[in-house]
Amino acid sequence: MRNSARVPLKVLSGAVALAVLATTGPATADDPGRGPAADQAQTTEPGYGGDGRSHEPGLDPTPERPPTSEVSWLSFPGGVFAVDSLGHTVRYRACDGDTGRVADPNMLVAAGVASGTVVVGGTAYRYRVPLAGRTEGTLEVIPQHRPPTTLTGVVVTSPQPPTDPVAGARLLPLSNQLARVVADASLNPAGATVRDLSGRYGDQQIAVNGSLRPKAASVIKLWILVELLRRVDCGQVFLDDGVLVTPEDVVGGTGQLQFETFPQVVTLHRLAQYLIKYSDNVAANVLITYLGGFAPVNALIDSMNQRSTILARRMLDSAAAQRGEENYTSPDDVVSLLGAVWDGEILTPASRDLMIGFMREQTLNTKIPAALPPGVPVAHKTGDLPDASHDVGYYLIPGTETAVAFLTAGPMATGNETVRRMARTVYDFLVDPVDGAVEE
Repeated sequence: MRNSARVPLKVLSGAVALAVLATTGPATADDPGRGPAADQAQTTEPGYGGDGRSHEPGLDPTPERPPTSEVSWLSFPGGVFAVDSLGHTVRYRACDGDTGRVADPNMLVAAGVASGTVVVGGTAYRYRVPLAGRTEGTLEVIPQHRPPTTLTGVVVTSPQPPTDPVAGARLLPLSNQLARVVADASLNPAGATVRDLSGRYGDQQIAVNGSLRPKAASVIKLWILVELLRRVDCGQVFLDDGVLVTPEDVVGGTGQLQFETFPQVVTLHRLAQYLIKYSDNVAANVLITYLGGFAPVNALIDSMNQRSTILARRMLDSAAAQRGEENYTSPDDVVSLLGAVWDGEILTPASRDLMIGFMREQTLNTKIPAALPPGVPVAHKTGDLPDASHDVGYYLIPGTETAVAFLTAGPMATGNETVRRMARTVYDFLVDPVDGAVEE
């Protein structure tokens, strides 16, 4: 790979996970004057700390069945294989092609495993995918007139089970603290999802209103970047390749490219860096065109079963917004993406490090970084609209690495403050757990 511009990430650690999912039903911010309801009701995956039982430190808990989901995806080098066991559909998306969503009416779902065979374009895909995260699945790709290939990999669900439920239980009180912040935000329906990446809390995930679905604003740029880097990993494009940017590509809002002289050729590396570092709207729109429009980014989203997220318009396209064409996401979907990136499930380590490096260079620092003490290492991506305020990313505190997504609908000014309060609440908990959390 030429010019991968790898940014070392010294704090990468082991596997990421989801376990406790505290969400409400889907909510939208379609009408700027009427935000989604901020219902703080919480639910917990059975058997992962929410059953009221306490576990004595040092003792193994009662064996639990890991969380299962009707949607799972198999991560293997160069691709994914998504399964929807409720809808009986699958999708293969890898460096060598994309089947799209394919119906498999004969899918067998038994003992927590989905299995079957579909044939697309003369190639058969024989799969056995458990519906429990962190288990191993297999996929056999059988082309016509060529030897078959057997692929194995880790199954990803949302949420993933924790690696250590006892350690994970120590993160649960954080959900109560975040719920109080969300309840206080009367003008801003808000949601937060937090996932331990370090193992300190057993790779546990908690959420408050994790399915809240506001306008994505510039947070959607993370998926644009991942789709680009996925192609780099496949050897289909190179970061030193150039793209012609014309005066017609220039839009306002955030970014630096709008102040340059065009036409000029801009490398993919600079477009990718500016997309995150400056939240550059010109870079976003140019990359959407370069990648082939909305469909490839939405295919990435669909292949990871992130059902609340969609790319439906370009940056600053007010006419599309007036037609109801809008970008959406949720805290759970954001952390699903961040976790997959961190864990090397969707990108190679080099591309993962590059992406997180761009996020560490973020220049819009009025939310998460402003809420934390100076010098706390973070890598993040903001999103702002008149009726949305978000900040998402990674707390890179050595030994306590954490993925976070703080999303709000409603007035941006008060949303900014809500995001800062949620960000500080998480930080304070990580450095000084309270409300019953037990430290080693």
